[in-house]
Amino acid sequence: MEILYEDKDIVVINKPAGLVVHPDGRTKESSVSEWFSGKYPESKDVGEKMGDIERPGIVHRIDKETSGALILAKTKEAHAFIKKQFQNHEIEKIYHAFVYGNMKENRGTINLKISRSKSDFRKRVARKEGKEALTYFEVLKRGPNNEWTFVEAKPKTGRTHQIRVHFQAIHHPIVADALYAPNKPKILGFERLALHARKIGFKNLKGEKIEVVAPYPADFQKAFKTLDFKP
Repeated sequence: MEILYEDKDIVVINKPAGLVVHPDGRTKESSVSEWFSGKYPESKDVGEKMGDIERPGIVHRIDKETSGALILAKTKEAHAFIKKQFQNHEIEKIYHAFVYGNMKENRGTINLKISRSKSDFRKRVARKEGKEALTYFEVLKRGPNNEWTFVEAKPKTGRTHQIRVHFQAIHHPIVADALYAPNKPKILGFERLALHARKIGFKNLKGEKIEVVAPYPADFQKAFKTLDFKP
């Protein structure tokens, strides 16, 4: 596990795609929380349970197939401190993604409520009676023939699958998203969701503003090289 930042209270990792943040109670697979409890056994009691599921160190989540920056708390004080920043929308989260099609607007805001899908328990949908969800975006690069757009997304809220649902709702789902774009061809060499948590900003317990950038994983780097551009 690549550690990007660490102090006595907090650690930020670059989570690889394909690794769940914590177990779901239905399947047995390796997780970030399992790695954390092994790496920091003195912090195994830090965190909040989800039913009977232990979640040592976990303050927030990113999807299994999403790579990138993830904050973990080593002390109960840090857990409460970071959690409060998330609740107050004080954490800066920046994601980079390839989406299908040509996004015409250079930048904008997606303000669509999100709720659970009534037909598929795994999914969320944008609908009027959902929870408030706000995502800012900016186009970083457009591909040829309207095939793809490379975007930066800044979710102000933290709904489950927020970025995936929001971009699907505006008809630009994320490349290789098997759940929200199952009928789209996989392009640019991606075999998993083309979404990376690029940067996260927060305050540590000393009150210092910390900004952590997660290096791009191999599949993103390969796509950049193939497309001959550097973000």
